[in-house]
Amino acid sequence: MSLIATVFSRLRQQNKKALIPFITAGDPDPTMTVPLMHELVQAGADIIELGVPFSDPMADGPTIQRSSERALKHHVGLKDVLAMVAEFRTSNMSTPVVLMGYANPVEAMGYAKFAAKAKECGVDGVLTVDYPPEECAEWVEHLRQQKLDAIFLLSPTTPQARIEQVAEMAQGYVYYVSLKGVTGASHLDLGEVASKLDQLRSHISIPIGVGFGIRDGATAKAVAGLADAVVVGSRIIEEIEKSPKTKVLASVGRLVKDLRSAIDEVSSKH
Repeated sequence: MSLIATVFSRLRQQNKKALIPFITAGDPDPTMTVPLMHELVQAGADIIELGVPFSDPMADGPTIQRSSERALKHHVGLKDVLAMVAEFRTSNMSTPVVLMGYANPVEAMGYAKFAAKAKECGVDGVLTVDYPPEECAEWVEHLRQQKLDAIFLLSPTTPQARIEQVAEMAQGYVYYVSLKGVTGASHLDLGEVASKLDQLRSHISIPIGVGFGIRDGATAKAVAGLADAVVVGSRIIEEIEKSPKTKVLASVGRLVKDLRSAIDEVSSKH
């Protein structure tokens, strides 16, 4: 059983839902990433999604685009991100880390080399935004050989055939994008999310996390009532962006603790 599957299994036994925060590696600067990862765990994160900075993050809204730009100003690339995970692993072996990013850096490194290096550094899963399931069997096979979970995105507009393909290939969890549009958008329709999750669960047996549009405890709590995991990215990046460097850890910690508390209110009632 993968570390991600182990975490979800433990949470199920505890009647809890997973909190999965996202940060971009190297934002606000490279020295802050590992301390931020530890802060997320202390504040209640179950799994960390770590963004690999990329110059053209087409699925991301302005907030996460800016976080990539800040990281790229410090020349943070895929090798640096893997080194950060390895550093995090020197004192935390139990919190799963999922790399989230785009195909180009992976293609540049090569599938086999990337998968081997990611495993060696302590990565547990990989979500590559622009690898559609129809075209990435070879990629997923390389991840499987290294016992890395291949995580996929589904959205309100995903056709049935693709849902079925993802159901066959995905491991760890599936990330359901609750809104049409880019990260950081708002206007979450919980009724629509609930009916879509029912549809997805008729095909997908692994946990489903919901992200995009979760900006506060109330929304996190509502989503936790529907999904197996709550994914929060842009709202955390905003906190990093607006806080003085000396206050970043405390500000992010406070926000994530609030989200954790809100999620746990719901989970304990099920």
